Amino acid sequence: RFSGNNFEIIIIDDGSPDGTQEIAEQLEKIYGSDKILLRPRARKLGLGTAYIHGMKHATGNFIVIMDADLSHHPKFIPEFIRKQKEGNFDIVSGTRYKGNGGVYGWDLKRKLISRGANFITQVLLRPGASDLTGSFRLYRKEVLQKLMEKCVSKGYVFQMEMIVRARQLGYTIGEVPISFVDRVYGESKLGGNEIVSFLKGLLTLFATT
Repeated sequence: RFSGNNFEIIIIDDGSPDGTQEIAEQLEKIYGSDKILLRPRARKLGLGTAYIHGMKHATGNFIVIMDADLSHHPKFIPEFIRKQKEGNFDIVSGTRYKGNGGVYGWDLKRKLISRGANFITQVLLRPGASDLTGSFRLYRKEVLQKLMEKCVSKGYVFQMEMIVRARQLGYTIGEVPISFVDRVYGESKLGGNEIVSFLKGLLTLFATT
């Protein structure tokens, strides 16, 4: 409100049972429908289609994508904006693995999986960005639209492909160190099937980029 930036918050809820939609409706009444735009969908249709759905309603020139469970803290958004202006970047990505970035609330296993995934990806794809599996990012709107047309991956590989395709297309990427705090409510969906899917998707990206 006092940042000097015009903004809108678009909330995409895929029929989740955690009360997100009810809370968003309350926020809409408090802050107005010009600032809080609730755009629910009847069922879970995937992250990529949620991005596309959100973009249809976005009126700004830049889009910040973040989780709504406060794992991604809004306090970093002004830093994203400053970084974008500083280098006129097409994408500004939050990184847990540079500067004073970090992860809080994960056990050792989860940290090793995340570090390992990023290490393998760095070796195979040479993307030029330090954190590829995070989703807290600022995009120039037309760049996000172009990337969504190019990306075909699903699940955890989707975020990596967004960065890899961006490099391929010559888009510029800046990074801002962030502190990622594990969700307080709900459970992570990361399991054996997701890890296998991640490795398959990574090898597919390696073979096609």
